[in-house]
Amino acid sequence: MSAASSLPRWVDLGLIPLLNLAAAFLIAGLVVVGIGEDPLEATRVLLYGALGWGEGIGFTLYYATNFIFTGLAVAVAFHAGLFNIGGEGQAYVGGLGVAAACLTLDRIFPWWAVFPLAALGAAAVGAGWAFIPAWLQAKRGSHVVITTIMFNFIAASLMIWLLVDVLSPPGSMSPETRTFAEGGRAPRLTGFMGLFGVRIGSAPLNVSLLMALAMAVAVWALIWRTRLGYEIRTFGANPTAAIYAGVSPVRITLVAMGVSGALAGMMALNSVMGEQNRLIFEFVGGAGFVGIAVALMGRAHPLGVVLAAILFGILYQGGAELAFEKPAITRDMIVMIQGLVILFAGALEFLFRPALARLFAPRAIRTA
Repeated sequence: MSAASSLPRWVDLGLIPLLNLAAAFLIAGLVVVGIGEDPLEATRVLLYGALGWGEGIGFTLYYATNFIFTGLAVAVAFHAGLFNIGGEGQAYVGGLGVAAACLTLDRIFPWWAVFPLAALGAAAVGAGWAFIPAWLQAKRGSHVVITTIMFNFIAASLMIWLLVDVLSPPGSMSPETRTFAEGGRAPRLTGFMGLFGVRIGSAPLNVSLLMALAMAVAVWALIWRTRLGYEIRTFGANPTAAIYAGVSPVRITLVAMGVSGALAGMMALNSVMGEQNRLIFEFVGGAGFVGIAVALMGRAHPLGVVLAAILFGILYQGGAELAFEKPAITRDMIVMIQGLVILFAGALEFLFRPALARLFAPRAIRTA
């Protein structure tokens, strides 16, 4: 019996991520002590900045929305045994789908008619961008990790050209489209959050959060409640057995990467339609790479992804407040803390697993 299979589910999905997170913050705390700051006070400032006031909560959930989309994208690929490193580029070009819908329809229809079309456009462009590396792996044997990384750079170059030479308004010196009219702007969740007594102020939290949560439910239903999802999980767990059972590796690779790219592309809704109200340069801001850590920490389960996305939202918003309140703790140190979380959630994921397997294996065997 392997270490992974011998562990109770609550240990594998709950305790191990918590231990990894605690270890990351312990190391970060030692670094904070090393520069002469109080780690407990730094933690208090970070948590208050992210969760202690309404506008901070709004920004935390805004960042979390981006990470839910990109985390789900990576998670779907994980279940098929694929490592999609191209969420950054897929989200970037997904902005084209959002911008196309908004620039075409924002002066004709209200937001509630434009938003679904923008979502479909973002999903279609993101899926199309992911389809190419998927096809190269399925048909030509090119490794999807390498091709998706390279496609991030291609996406960045393509977007620079489009924003500078094609989409920018005449006479504009900025690499961006025109500002969308009212019909191309996703409404803020000011009233909705007000129902819970939270005043988000100027935070750009918008209806994209609800779309992200809906996509989490949809991914759960796809992966665990459909035949296609079963084939995806089977192929990811044992490709040889899946092929022997009649599962097409080409179809699963193309479908899983297509769904993954679509989810990553939909991240553009939050930034392009919900915050900037125009397509701008580098709006993704690294969310595609953070999605990898979110999926790892969330064990590729939609609920885990949502919780991990909120955690990284707290780190982003709370880290900004911490850097403001404690000048000795710079933004670079906040990035270091985020990197430690990624390190322990990913590369050192098996740090505590062997000891926990020895502790819980006898109990698991007795209850089997």
